[in-house]
Formats: sequence, C-alpha cells, structure tokens
Amino acid sequence: MAIQKSDNIWHNGKLIPWDEATIHVMSHVVHYGSSVFEGIRCYAPPSGPAIFRAHEHIERLLNSAKVYRIEVDYTREQIVNAMLETVGSNGVWPCYVRPIILRGYGEAGVNPFNSPTEVYIINYPWGKYLGGESEGCDACVSSWTRIAPNTLPAMAKSGANYMNSQLIKMEAIVNGFAEGIALDVNGYVSEGSGENVFIVHHEKLITAPLGNSVLPGITRDSTLQIARDLGIPIIEQMIPREMLYICDEAFFTGTAAEITPIRTVDKIKVGKGGGIGPITRSIQKEFYAIVRGEKSDRHGWLTPVPVRSKQPVGV
Repeated sequence: MAIQKSDNIWHNGKLIPWDEATIHVMSHVVHYGSSVFEGIRCYAPPSGPAIFRAHEHIERLLNSAKVYRIEVDYTREQIVNAMLETVGSNGVWPCYVRPIILRGYGEAGVNPFNSPTEVYIINYPWGKYLGGESEGCDACVSSWTRIAPNTLPAMAKSGANYMNSQLIKMEAIVNGFAEGIALDVNGYVSEGSGENVFIVHHEKLITAPLGNSVLPGITRDSTLQIARDLGIPIIEQMIPREMLYICDEAFFTGTAAEITPIRTVDKIKVGKGGGIGPITRSIQKEFYAIVRGEKSDRHGWLTPVPVRSKQPVGV
C-alpha cells in the first residue's frame, strides 16, 4: 500500500514538513540497522480520534532502546504527547502512527556509540492488512526460523529484526500465501512476519509464550485481556507445528493485522471449512467495539487526540 503523505513529522522536539524529514546516507541506521520503532493505530470513535494503547507502545519502544543501549532524551509521557501533537496537527485519522528512534550521522563503523540519536514520529492513513476482519487469510509455515534469543533480542522491536521478517513475508508471497508463520529455533510455533499467533483447541485459547522468540505484542496483550473478560480459558504454551493443522480456529494479532482470522495453513483448512470460528469472532467483535467506541473503554486503552483546526481524513 502506497504511503499517503501527511503535512508534518515530529523530529527531536518539533514538527517539520514531511519532505524535510530526511537522513544522511552515512547514518548508522542505514548501514547497520540500528533503529527501534513502534506501529500504533489511531482510531476514530464518535467521541473523537484516539490512539490505541499509546503509553504501552511507548514503554515498549523505550525498553527496546534500552536493550540496544540507545540513549533517549525524552520520557514516555513526552513521546506520547508528541504523538498526540503530530496526529492533531496533521488532521488525519484513522491512521497509522510510527515512532522511530534511530542512530544517525556520526562516525563510520559498527561501534554505534558516537552516532547521535534521532527521534521521529510519523502518521499517515492506512487501511486493512491481511484481508481484513471477516475474510481471513491463507498462511504457510515458513522455512525461515525466527531469530534465536541469543542472536538478536526478540523482545526488542528493532529494525534489524525485520530483515528476518522480510524473508518470511517474501517467501509466503511468492508461494501464493498472504503470510508466513515462523517456528522458533527448537521447531515450535513462534509468530508471523509481523504478528502474534493464536489458536483455539477444545474451546481453549492458546498462544506461544515470550520465550519462543515472540515479540510482546500490545494487541496480543489486549486479546488476552478480552479473553479474560469473556471467560475464555487461556493457555500460554509451546505450540507444536502440527497444532496449526488440527486446531479448531487460528488468528493473527498485531497493530496492522488487528485480529485477522487464518483460514488455511499450508493449504489445510483451519477447523471446519476455514471459516472464522466462534471464539475468534467473539474476541474480534469485542475488540472492534472498544476501539470504535461502540462499547466503553473499560481498560483505558484509548488516549484522545486534541483536535486542531484541520478536518479528519478517513481511509
């Protein structure tokens, strides 16, 4: 999906025009992948635009920076407020929000300590991913293993990790699938190229623990909370590959994917006919009811955006 430009991008404490948000080709991030980032949705409930779990996303962003020893001059609250400023100034919602912390133009070489830290926040319109909430998608088990925990930290959302994700995604696409599901170094289900994976078996909701090279997804956490609210039994356990074939339901979760049913894995229909199952549907229905303002925001997940003079642009 082509990126639709907005007016402003937040950079190191101030808004600048979109076309001026550039980095030098010798920036450390270009050569060594030294960035951490977040993907966040801003929804448009009737009460006004609101960013989904803004504080939790930025907490994870700063934790990722800490893992990579990137010094950041801004607090969580300052970055959250900067996101609100950016979205409000651009007047574009619903939208996707991308905060990114990167190592910029300093010295050459692998050593990152002498390269300055740059912080950007971008937002732009973005629609559905992986076929949307009702259609579901076809997935395959990737031949590419998810990064081992003693190679790159899977709990950090870093740009470098997504080279692994690109391999998973490209392989899936060229083989006719929408998404790939990667196994961990021990052969157990890990996650998709950019999503967490859930299955339903015997009316229990099952997902892999963080120790299986799984990113601590914010939508994953929201899904677990919704399941608790609905009284659905939850199990976090290692998932053998074959469980993907014999489970009753399966779905992806993530900022982009939101809650997307999986209808086939390796061309084997999930459950009875590959349709969306009742537990997936109930969790999905509750999730969208909250973010669209149809039900109360009982967990405080939505941070309202102060509306400026511009009018919203839907997608």
